[in-house]
Amino acid sequence: MSLRDVRLVDGRRAMFDGVDLGLEARARACLVGRNGAGKSTLLRILAGSAQADSGERVVSPGAKVVLVDQEPAIEGATLGAYASGGGAPLHEAQSLLGAFGLDPERSTIGLSGGEARRAALARAFAEAPDVLLLDEPTNHLDILAIETLEARLARSRSAVLVVSHDRAFLERITTRCFWLEDRTVRQLDAGFAQFDAWAESVAAAEAEAARRLDKAIQREQHWLAFGVTGRRARNEGRRRRLVALRAEKSERLALARGDLGLTSGAASASGKRVAEAKGVVKAYAGRVLLDGFSTRILKGDRVAVVGPNGAGKTTLVKILLGEIQPDAGSVKLGTNLQIAYVDQARADLTADMTLTQALAPLGGDQIMVQGRPRHVAAYASDFLFRADQLRQPVASLSGGERNRLLLARALARESNVMVLDEPTNDLDMETLDLLEELLADYAGTLILVSHDRDFIDRLATSTIALDGRGHVVETPGGWSDFMAQNPDFLAPPVRVGPAPRRLPPSRSNAPAVKLSYKDERKLTELERRLSTLPEEIAQMESRLADVSFFARDRAAFDRTSNELAAARVALRATEDAWLALEERREALSAART
Repeated sequence: MSLRDVRLVDGRRAMFDGVDLGLEARARACLVGRNGAGKSTLLRILAGSAQADSGERVVSPGAKVVLVDQEPAIEGATLGAYASGGGAPLHEAQSLLGAFGLDPERSTIGLSGGEARRAALARAFAEAPDVLLLDEPTNHLDILAIETLEARLARSRSAVLVVSHDRAFLERITTRCFWLEDRTVRQLDAGFAQFDAWAESVAAAEAEAARRLDKAIQREQHWLAFGVTGRRARNEGRRRRLVALRAEKSERLALARGDLGLTSGAASASGKRVAEAKGVVKAYAGRVLLDGFSTRILKGDRVAVVGPNGAGKTTLVKILLGEIQPDAGSVKLGTNLQIAYVDQARADLTADMTLTQALAPLGGDQIMVQGRPRHVAAYASDFLFRADQLRQPVASLSGGERNRLLLARALARESNVMVLDEPTNDLDMETLDLLEELLADYAGTLILVSHDRDFIDRLATSTIALDGRGHVVETPGGWSDFMAQNPDFLAPPVRVGPAPRRLPPSRSNAPAVKLSYKDERKLTELERRLSTLPEEIAQMESRLADVSFFARDRAAFDRTSNELAAARVALRATEDAWLALEERREALSAART
């Protein structure tokens, strides 16, 4: 299927201005762009559920197109009836519901966000479409469900186009990137792992084009100032050219990205201990979520909490904050705690409140930010909200805009403990990168509940994992470190008779031996690559930093950009492989002694 020269105006603003996009059989592509750029609208146009003002949508005869919306509506008496409602065989629908951990006989009433998402995905795969369009499919999914989705996509024969903010997910599934920017779509014939370097090269090219435009305006202004007299008729064309150049310059400035100004209010410091839990037990409806868990969170820690949906992640956080009492055990809170909380349910926002009311609930046009008053419009603009949006109801905002609004409210408060429950849902990657930078510099303590593996790896100093059956482990580092040390901890139990006794993850009954000859050779090769790759990357970065490189040889510039992206990915993979082997060698050495 394809779109050709698609144009769409939303109110006074042109959303698409000549969009071209094509998907062939079994394509694996992502659609990337800022919140509000129109990614969801473009998916709906591809699906045929929305119409463009002009342009062409072409679909192969008989091709079946299925869209899994960002907020799917789950209808029908049971999940089985819903999943087979699009024409899929009932047995296939039931099988896929089971693969996503859902009971086909369950009612569609009272589903959580993650359960609704899994049901919608099961229905889409059951229909075996020729084209599968996924709008933020990892939102509200736990990490195991995301891995199930990745496996299903790997086996699917459908052409797939995904809108997602989840970098790790996109890097695993895509071989092509579409970038919706400045009302058009650019295409990269490579996976998302190479997107950032390519986008930087495109930005550099546009900066060079803008510089040339400025020079052209200066030349035309000079010519008009000193060469118009006596040649008015001949010069009218050049005058119109200057007007057009100025209009183009104005449009470039209008389309330039806003700068998201994320700042967090720094409260007075908390005590050294933020929270200490000893032997905490918690159960709901006879199901044990925590069975004797202990931990200590100190000032400045960055703690990620991970696990399947329903495992008790939010419950654990609220116990640690003193909002919920444990059934047994104790929790001691530190002194002088000032907590900012961003709730995944967005319960603080009501559909009819305006942006101004959400930011300044006491009325007026001022908001206290870091203890100082600021105008609501100025503060809202820091989070990329326009002045004309201030009187709009929250219901009119996109999912990403609502999440930005919650962050704006939370970050205005002075705090020394920040709790973020699924903060990455619906955020575009630019906002996500800036949020990561802010949180990396945050002076207080961070508690993060997230399914975003890349986000956890970049921020967490320790990871607490719950398996939903009462077992909890805590390991230093982020998601990758946790999985390396506890590869089977989150795997569903396989029980034939009594459940086996769980051994601590750090112990092993296998006899200790030294690294094999093959592993020793591999370790040596990895160390050699670790000594050469950084130098290769530095050389490519130096070449790309030359502002004349792009003008001299566009093809070489693009080739170097792609090689740099691949080298960065290779360095990360080499570091991970070396670390795993080195930790194994140290463990074996310690066991022998």
